[in-house]
Amino acid sequence: MTDILARARGVRAAYWWFLALAVAIVLPLPLNDYIRSVLWLVGVYFLLGLSLNIIVGYAGLFQLGHAAFYALGAYIVALLNLRLHVPILLGLPVAVVLAGAVGYMISRPILHLRGDYLAIVTIAFGEVVRMLLVNNIGGVTGGANGLFGIDAPELFGFTFNSTLRNYYLVLFFAALYIFASRRLEDSRLGRAWMYVREDELAAEAMGVNTVQVKALAFFLGSAGAALAGVLYAGKISVISPDLGAFLESVIMFCIVVLGGTGSIPGVLVGTLGMIVLPEILRFVRDWRDGFVGLAMVLMMIFRPTGLWPSRRVALEIAGEEAVVAGAEMASPT
Repeated sequence: MTDILARARGVRAAYWWFLALAVAIVLPLPLNDYIRSVLWLVGVYFLLGLSLNIIVGYAGLFQLGHAAFYALGAYIVALLNLRLHVPILLGLPVAVVLAGAVGYMISRPILHLRGDYLAIVTIAFGEVVRMLLVNNIGGVTGGANGLFGIDAPELFGFTFNSTLRNYYLVLFFAALYIFASRRLEDSRLGRAWMYVREDELAAEAMGVNTVQVKALAFFLGSAGAALAGVLYAGKISVISPDLGAFLESVIMFCIVVLGGTGSIPGVLVGTLGMIVLPEILRFVRDWRDGFVGLAMVLMMIFRPTGLWPSRRVALEIAGEEAVVAGAEMASPT
């Protein structure tokens, strides 16, 4: 078994990603529409997890209002479609850029905050967005009832009007986002995020513009959440302010942290755990959430770094533990 794992680690990561993509393409074909819908939802939350991973996993910023940008993306594209008759896929870049710009502008005044204080402010922002949507701001958001009648995505006369077609649309954007995340991780900006995550003062002393770097993390993460919101609105055709609920942000945060911060495979594993596990436990009804919560507690006890942590984060944590152990051994008491 050890030899098999050693050989698997020796295979280039690109080959594993191509294999995963091939499996994802073939997997839904023999399945029924219910399971395809679950797989589609996994794809949407995988995109949300990847977008939040930029903010939490790479830059190390506590963002607990991420669902606000998920809702913003859905509402912007829905209003463009319903009021101006803009096709969903044509309105997609507009929604993504606008939500990213909102994330950038909102982040600038609060980036001096750290840890729990930043998390509290992002929670407040998420609730403000949700309440604005509930109160039918400008008379265009539909209030608590939301918006309905949104057109299905269409490209060159091809309409994504079935669960399988929407699944492949989400899969396309997920593959694109994985590629972009991998490139970002190895880029100069990605390294700057990780410097800020580990020691912001040291990063600033070395010439990193920490404010700009963190604001860019919010911009890209918010834009990714809006992308997921657009795809959700295009398939479901009905949206409501519940998309921006705090519970949605908690689910996204759990996907990143439980899967393994800074790890793209970890985000996938975390998404499967948070979305598929409740579906599997649907037969236990009211006890379902309790079993999911118990599984999360056990995982945090036995796997505090996540189910599939990135190698860099695992090495950093191992190094910190070694330093603490060394200090305790050297202590005269």
